[in-house]
Amino acid sequence: METRQTNSEPRRRWLWLWPAGLIALVLMTAAGVVAATIGSDERPRTNIGQLLDDVGIEPHSGAQVPLDIDLVDEDGVAVSLGELSGDKPIVLALVYYRCPMLCNMTMDGLVRSLTHLKLDAGQDFTVAVVSFDHRETPELAAAAKRTALERYDRPGAASGFRFMTGTEDQVRRLADTVGFGYRYDPSRGQFAHAAGLMVLTPGGVVSRYLYGVEFPARDLRLALVEASQGTVGSAADRVLLLCYHYDPETGKYGLAIFRVMRLAAAVTVVGLGAGVGLMLYRERRQFPDLEAPSTSNTPPGDD
Repeated sequence: METRQTNSEPRRRWLWLWPAGLIALVLMTAAGVVAATIGSDERPRTNIGQLLDDVGIEPHSGAQVPLDIDLVDEDGVAVSLGELSGDKPIVLALVYYRCPMLCNMTMDGLVRSLTHLKLDAGQDFTVAVVSFDHRETPELAAAAKRTALERYDRPGAASGFRFMTGTEDQVRRLADTVGFGYRYDPSRGQFAHAAGLMVLTPGGVVSRYLYGVEFPARDLRLALVEASQGTVGSAADRVLLLCYHYDPETGKYGLAIFRVMRLAAAVTVVGLGAGVGLMLYRERRQFPDLEAPSTSNTPPGDD
């Protein structure tokens, strides 16, 4: 009995080597494949640090966008940025239509937010989408516009969405003015770029930035109300702006606690004053005898 246990012990000690050897073989094979792939890839590599230096959004709030920038719309018609401004604020998106991911996410987030607004594109504001890839065509712009309109699905919205292309120098001029960075990466055949929206006043002045690919409907609405300088939105929106503060670092609106406290205090004082006044009014109506007697009721003195 003891002899059998002794003979089986070496076998058991060697059994664990089989899976370990198999794993080692797989790892060595994978390493060889990766090394061969790297060795055979002769495409130029872009320095990541250099690439990221030119990519991002640097806020230029208050900058005047040149209204003479020449672009071409989705119908192939030449249009200047000044023709788009008119009397409505502008939601500006810089993308490129063949972008494999980030630009699509930006446009999806924009349209999703717009569908939750009571404001209407074309009536209350204009959406201006400009491709920073000068090789793209009006046909690509038209296809992107159709996709956006199908998702927005509001009557008469076509005039409120303008999808455009332009020459390299004109688009670069626009991007530099609003602080939007992008750079072509030849090793991947794609553009490295930031994600976000710029909201312009009717006169083309940069008013607000919304960063990322998701744009809360409240933030977009408040940005449009501010950029419109009172021509868009309701009185309630303007009151709401007293309670919310725009943070230029995050591109979002947050509750302004101090403003809310001051507003609440003012409402409380007014409410208390109105309440006290109402109580005094009712008391005088219910108990008119409590009023001070007139001098005519004073008994005459002795002669």
